[in-house]
Amino acid sequence: MKLKRWQRWARDLLIFAVIFYGIQWWQTRDLPKQEMAPALAGFNLTGEPISLAQYRGQTVLVHFWATWCSICRLEEGSIASIAEDYPVIAVATSSGSAEEVQAYLSKQGIKLPVMLDTSGELANFWNVRGTPTSFVIDSQGLVTHATMGYTTELSLRWRLWLAD
Repeated sequence: MKLKRWQRWARDLLIFAVIFYGIQWWQTRDLPKQEMAPALAGFNLTGEPISLAQYRGQTVLVHFWATWCSICRLEEGSIASIAEDYPVIAVATSSGSAEEVQAYLSKQGIKLPVMLDTSGELANFWNVRGTPTSFVIDSQGLVTHATMGYTTELSLRWRLWLAD
């Protein structure tokens, strides 16, 4: 019997969703989730100290990215937009000096609080194995959501809203 068009679309969408979420689960299996966020402290691009602890009591997006990451470039507008409404700590992983990262951000027209992770040590401490990787931290310091790879602004905002 021939399936109706909408039934084929529904079946195909279901198959796509299962594959997509299966890959997402596999990529994020080692990331901290539903546990207290690991410590995160360092310096911003002007050399001032910045840490996750200073945002205690607020929902925060911690976003690991790199200047050389093409997927990160696709997300940077979304992350900058989210930073207008929520605290965001963008961690520039293995992306060069503060001057190089600042030059990149200026060229892209992006304004974000950026923490430098020149050696990748912070990314390793958080079990980040690829960029971009984002974590939603609730007001109690619990990691409520973790994603790796491209994530839409709507999806990140939804997760931040759920964590509020």
